[in-house]
Amino acid sequence: MFNINLRLQCLKTCLNSNTLSQLIIIVTALFSMTGRVTMLGISRWTGEGGSYRTVQRFFNKPINWINVQWSLIQKYYQDTSDTFVIAGDETTVTKAGKKTFGLDRFYSSLFGKPVPGLSFFVFSLVSTKLRISLPLMVKQMFHPKEEIETEKNSKEPVKKRGRGRPKGSENKKKEDVELSPYLKNIQNMLQQVVQLIEKNIHVKYAVFDGAFGHNDALHMVKLGGLNLISKLKKNSKLYFPYEGAYSGKGAHKKYGKQINYKYIPTKFLKKSTCKNSIKTDIYQMTMLHKLFSQQLNIVIIVKENLKTKARDFVILFSSDLNLDYVKLIDYYKLRFQIEFNFRDAKQYWGLEDFMNIKEIPLTNAVNLAFFMVNLSHILINYVSPQNAEFSVLDLKAHFRGIKYVDEVLKLLPKKPDPILIQQIFKEITTIGKINTD
Repeated sequence: MFNINLRLQCLKTCLNSNTLSQLIIIVTALFSMTGRVTMLGISRWTGEGGSYRTVQRFFNKPINWINVQWSLIQKYYQDTSDTFVIAGDETTVTKAGKKTFGLDRFYSSLFGKPVPGLSFFVFSLVSTKLRISLPLMVKQMFHPKEEIETEKNSKEPVKKRGRGRPKGSENKKKEDVELSPYLKNIQNMLQQVVQLIEKNIHVKYAVFDGAFGHNDALHMVKLGGLNLISKLKKNSKLYFPYEGAYSGKGAHKKYGKQINYKYIPTKFLKKSTCKNSIKTDIYQMTMLHKLFSQQLNIVIIVKENLKTKARDFVILFSSDLNLDYVKLIDYYKLRFQIEFNFRDAKQYWGLEDFMNIKEIPLTNAVNLAFFMVNLSHILINYVSPQNAEFSVLDLKAHFRGIKYVDEVLKLLPKKPDPILIQQIFKEITTIGKINTD
C-alpha cells in the first residue's frame, strides 16, 4: 500500500542513484524503528544494504535539501485549485556538550528562557485547501557577531545625554529601513523560496507570529514581493486616518483619533457571534501606526464572557489593505500548522535525538527530519479519504509490522502460501494502530 521506492522516484532529478537508494533504505527504517533516531539507531532497523557505514556515508554527503523538498511537494501537492501562503518560524533544539556546530544559547518558548542548544528557521508552504504545512527550507541560525560585540560593550557604563533632541539630528524616513543581520538572513531565505516556487505556485502572503509584527519585518517581506500577515501587541497605539478639513497652515494632518479598544465604533463591526456565554466581535478597519511607514489592514477580535464580563482581544494586521477579514484570520490561524511540523519532527523523526556534531551531518539530520514530515503527510493523505483519523503512530505501526513479518519469514525453511502471507501481513500490521486504514 505504501510503496516508498515508487513514491520517491520523483527525486531522481535532484539526487543521484546511489544517494537516492540510501535515502530509501533510511526512510524505510525511520518509519519502522522505535527508540532514539540516531545514525546507530537507524542502522539497526535497516534491511539489506543498510549497514552503519551506509548510513554514515549518507549523512556525510552535501545534499541540496531545498530542491529535494520542492521536488516532493511539487509532485504531490501542486494543485491549481489550491491557495498557498508562506509561513516562517524559528524552533530551538536543546543540546548538551561543547562541540556541536553552532551550539549557543537561544530563547526557547517551551522553557521561557534562553537554553543551550541550536536554532533553526523554517519556511514552509501552507495549503489552505488541505490545511497542512509543508516544510520547504530549513536553515541553522547563529548569533550575529555584531550583536555579541554590542552585548559585551553594553556592560560598560554609558554616558546619559541631556533632555531633548540632539543638535544636528535629521528626521528619518520610515521607508528607509536598515535591516538587522537576523532579518537580512531571513530575507535571503525568503527570496530563495519565492524564486524557487514562483514559476509553479503564485504566493501573495507571508505569515509570521507576533515577533515579526513591526515595520522592519514588513519591509523585509515587501522587498520579497509579498504582503505581511502578523499580530500586533495589545498596547499598540493605532490611529484612524485624519478625515477633517485642511487648516490652511503647515503640513496636512495625517493622524486622526487614537482608537479606544474598549469602545470600538460599531460601524467597523463585521461579525458578532455568541456561544456558551462567550461573545465574539470581529472588527476590520484601515488604521495608522506611528512606527509603520504605511497604512495597515487591522482586524481586532474581541471576546467577552457575558457572565463574568471578562474581556480580551487580539490585533491582527496585513500590509494588503484589500484583504478580507475572513481570509486574514484564516491565514493567520493556518500559521500554527508549522508548529505541528516542529512537534512531529522532534517527536518522531529525530530533530531532538540526533547526535551529529559536524556541520554537514548535522544539517542532513535536521533536514531529514523535516523531509519525513512531508513524506508522512503524503502517505497519510493517501489513506485519509477512507480514514481521516489515520496518524503518524498508525503509519509507524504499519511499517513496524511489515518489518517483523519480513524478519520472521526469513527464518522459515519454506515460505508459506502467498494468500496466507497476505493474511499475516494484514493482521500483524494492525498491532499497535490507533486507527485502522
